[in-house]
Amino acid sequence: MKLVCFDIDGTLIWTDGAGRRAIRRALVDVLGTAGPIDGFRFDGRTDGEIVWQLGEAAGLAMDHALVTRVLERYVADLAAELGRPGHHTHVYPGIPELLDALERRDDCLLGLVTGNVADGARLKLGSAGIDFARFRFGGFGSDSHVRAELPDVALGRACAALGTMLPGANIVIVGDTPADMQCGTGIGARAIGVGTAAYTPLQLLEAGAHVAFTDLSETERVVEAILA
Repeated sequence: MKLVCFDIDGTLIWTDGAGRRAIRRALVDVLGTAGPIDGFRFDGRTDGEIVWQLGEAAGLAMDHALVTRVLERYVADLAAELGRPGHHTHVYPGIPELLDALERRDDCLLGLVTGNVADGARLKLGSAGIDFARFRFGGFGSDSHVRAELPDVALGRACAALGTMLPGANIVIVGDTPADMQCGTGIGARAIGVGTAAYTPLQLLEAGAHVAFTDLSETERVVEAILA
């Protein structure tokens, strides 16, 4: 059984900056400042890591309770951003076909490994018309601020859902950043890169991807790589 874990932003969808705008607003509302958010890279980081680092960069003493307050406000602000008139969340090429192809197989289980908090992941996918319930398990930024811990969380949930123990080598992480390529190495997961965001396929291969694609539109080739 292959446990196919997708990242969200830059891999499945692009929310046209809605997440960044929502985090900026939440930081200002809760902390009084968004810190040096302009030019700060979100990709590859968890939501909690983003909030913590921006708060510290603004000279604030951050703790988990404060980060939680910001993230709770962020989810509300994200819902507002995604619901704004004229907002459109872009689904990357080949994603609907790939999800359908994997879902039809009895040797694959769809999951998520993403820095998004779970409620944010649900909102973002929903804004793209992708049902969050299609993903049977996951590891989220609300589980840990440390991205490298998320594949193990996802594995535990997958094993619980299936009622059996599986090794980490059964996980395949599909993502668009070097952090995605590296986060599962501790449990033996394989990574597949997609160059639909800031990094090229070559950069993702150099970061540890087993294989990397320009996009995920060649469904048969991508499924073959997942099953390899």
